[in-house]
Amino acid sequence: MKISIDVECTPQEAREFFGVPDLQEVQSRIMAEMEKRMQAGLASMDPQALLKMWMPGAAGTADWQAFQKQFWDQFGKGTK
Repeated sequence: MKISIDVECTPQEAREFFGVPDLQEVQSRIMAEMEKRMQAGLASMDPQALLKMWMPGAAGTADWQAFQKQFWDQFGKGTK
């Protein structure tokens, strides 16, 4: 024997029927806080600021060229 019951209701109505607490307000607050933190984190993702943080001396052209030369020298050692 097989019995099927189809119930048509919204998710909100289903939560109310089963007694699940309504967490929409809490979720909205958490999402707003996450958005603020992500926006603050994006401010530190400025490419120029990242370059200065990773390679403090690479701001000048000569320093950048020296860095590239060092990189290619190390890269070239693996092929010999």
